[in-house]
Amino acid sequence: MAPFTEQDTQRITEWRGRDALDNDGDKLGEISEIYLDRSTGAPQWALVSTGLLGTRKSFVPLEGGQEEPDGVRFAYDKGRIKDAPNVDADEELSSEEEQRLYQHYGLDWGDFDYERQYAEPPPPPAPEPADRGAVGHDTSGPTTDEAMTRSEEEIAVGTTAREAGRARLRKYVVTEHVQTTVPVRREEVRLEREPITDANIGDATDGPAISEEEHEVVLHEEQPVVEKRVVPKERVRLDKETVTEEQQVSEEVRKEQIEMEGEDPTRR
Repeated sequence: MAPFTEQDTQRITEWRGRDALDNDGDKLGEISEIYLDRSTGAPQWALVSTGLLGTRKSFVPLEGGQEEPDGVRFAYDKGRIKDAPNVDADEELSSEEEQRLYQHYGLDWGDFDYERQYAEPPPPPAPEPADRGAVGHDTSGPTTDEAMTRSEEEIAVGTTAREAGRARLRKYVVTEHVQTTVPVRREEVRLEREPITDANIGDATDGPAISEEEHEVVLHEEQPVVEKRVVPKERVRLDKETVTEEQQVSEEVRKEQIEMEGEDPTRR
């Protein structure tokens, strides 16, 4: 394999912002940073932002990673990547943090070195061009240019739909007592007396002079009658409407600060 070059480093560092894929091609999140080996300057780890809002950070070995049209496919499955030890994504990984990551991915300490990844030792750094104008050199890795990049985290807030509850219509029967008043009529007997006159003398003397008699009158009365019938009263249905309300979300974000250390001997 050809020796590793600065162009290779540049190409891999340009993976920042691309989609990260697991070994099956499923999307994990976004590559937010590339970490270089302290001694060789070769790309060694990718920092992948996962989770709903990209707040979860996972380190993934670059070894075996392949660039594809949809993103960068890593050599590990989604579960192992998301379960990687949670280490601080600061400017440099400590030896203890690297050991934890090596153990998690089943790599022996020293497996992921320059010779194993690229087969040949790196060429000595080329001398800086005279017209580059770089001041000083990098102490954390190979000198790239005269500037240091300052980055900071930003939050991206979105929404997701979830089931909040269910409503249903249920019809049941209740019994209640209803009381009302209805007018009813009845017949009552009333005794009427009339004097004997020329007009009724014939009726009065028709029959024996002295006798025992009975006369019967049938009396009638009305009684309340209750009849029940089912009458439709109204129709009830369920409907939905969407309401919008404001909710506040909060999250901690980190940002890098750059300051100068040491004293300028020319300013005394």
